Amino acid sequence: MPLNKIGTDINEATEEVVEDNTGEDGPSCGSGLCGILLMLLSVVIIIVTFPFTIWSCLKIVAEYERAVIFRLGRIVGGAKGPGILWVIPCVDTFRKVDMRTVSFNIPPQELNSVTIMVDAVVYYRVFNPVVNLTQVEDANMATQMIAQTTLRNMLGTKSLAELLMDREEMAEHMEAVLYDASKHWGIKVERVELKDVKLPQSLQRAMAAEAEASREARAKVIAAEGEMKASRALKEAAEVMSQSPSALQLRYLQTLSEIASEKNSTIIFPIPLDMMETFTRK
Repeated sequence: MPLNKIGTDINEATEEVVEDNTGEDGPSCGSGLCGILLMLLSVVIIIVTFPFTIWSCLKIVAEYERAVIFRLGRIVGGAKGPGILWVIPCVDTFRKVDMRTVSFNIPPQELNSVTIMVDAVVYYRVFNPVVNLTQVEDANMATQMIAQTTLRNMLGTKSLAELLMDREEMAEHMEAVLYDASKHWGIKVERVELKDVKLPQSLQRAMAAEAEASREARAKVIAAEGEMKASRALKEAAEVMSQSPSALQLRYLQTLSEIASEKNSTIIFPIPLDMMETFTRK
């Protein structure tokens, strides 16, 4: 997938979240008179109970994480981290989002009343923590459900031969479908792998019997074609020898020489070709 398209999709998703978080009262940091009073009260409590409240005000965000702070229900400054962050207790809600690549297996799907074990793995990661928290309730579960639905729809449109042969094409198509569906949730599907397609034992035996029958039929056809070519060659050789009696005589002597060279107890009395021609004419 082109990088410029990925960047465009990310920017569009971010702009949608910014528009959603900006209401009639102004930007997301505005909270009105009630919010200001609650913040002042929280600051006073922090000062009075200092330094005991310092541990609830400081939050640590790891290198592979990003934090989103909700102040009175509104997002404050977008995603933050890594490092140490300052939050106000009783006013701020602290949410962490893991930015690492996550993988999950898709459960086996049923196709035409036959359970086909499709060993598929989906790899994805969060590229926008704000969108991931505000646009979908459970991004992991939503991605798994849409991956399962997409795989089931693809299996319904493919024959068994296509499932066994076009696994790479199916994986690419499934990756494109999942990317288009999950980019609005702040998720980027990086890769889809169809590692194996496992069939039931009964279906495997039926396919093996069909393949064996096909091989036997092909072998019979090849043998028949070989016999036909051999008969044509013998016919041409007979026509050549019929036109040259000396060639027939030499072939006759060569055959006698080959028989005599073998170590056997058979005694052969050669018949002159002239006598054989006499019987042939009669």
